[in-house]
Amino acid sequence: MTKKPSENKARIRRTPGKARPPRAQRKGDVTKPGARGKVAGIASPYHHGSLRDALLQAAERVLERDGLSGLTLRAVAREAGVSHAAPTHHFGDLTGLVSELAAIGFQQFCAAMAAAGDRSAPPAEQARLRVHAYVNYARAHPGLYGLMFRTERLDMSRPSLHEAANASFAGFAGAIGASRQESISAQALTLDQGAALVRAWSLVHGFTMLLLDDRLSDVLRRLPDGIEVETLLDAMLRSTVVRPPGA
Repeated sequence: MTKKPSENKARIRRTPGKARPPRAQRKGDVTKPGARGKVAGIASPYHHGSLRDALLQAAERVLERDGLSGLTLRAVAREAGVSHAAPTHHFGDLTGLVSELAAIGFQQFCAAMAAAGDRSAPPAEQARLRVHAYVNYARAHPGLYGLMFRTERLDMSRPSLHEAANASFAGFAGAIGASRQESISAQALTLDQGAALVRAWSLVHGFTMLLLDDRLSDVLRRLPDGIEVETLLDAMLRSTVVRPPGA
């Protein structure tokens, strides 16, 4: 018996409330505002427009947890909960990613040093505060601090990294100049100024690396009870004589 037109129409009508099947996600897709996208069943933690920042944050988490050897584009994508193509789309390759991550490290490092300086304090106290800020930043971000000085893994020609590294050096040169009560230009140094910079940098960077590599624990256990890393650092700084210009 021939079916009535109304019955045919009812047969193809969608069941109320039944959603369309989701389309397959294409590479480079970005979650729409307010949505919670998923890749391979993992909820995406980022919002529209902030995927690049989310990838850099994920990269730092991987770096601090798994070390530089564990930092890969796939590991970062998994950590961020996005397509494996996303890091390549934003950074090109692993060198691009770690270079941008190191740039952020230098920016944070420079800001921490600048915030620690008390302009009302004597030069020696300002220097002490900056040194402690230097060491504290490295202790809080050991993986990132190590990456910042692994130049063989970085592309120093990238504008963001080049600018951030130069700003960090300029800040350090300014701090050394203040401790010597003279102005030091990061663009042109005298031999004496260069020696002062390298001497101070060797001191604080060497101490920091020994600390991060747990090479100071043997020294600390031989000292009287109650002496911590900060006390040892202060004692080391007090024994360091800052020569005036030309001396």
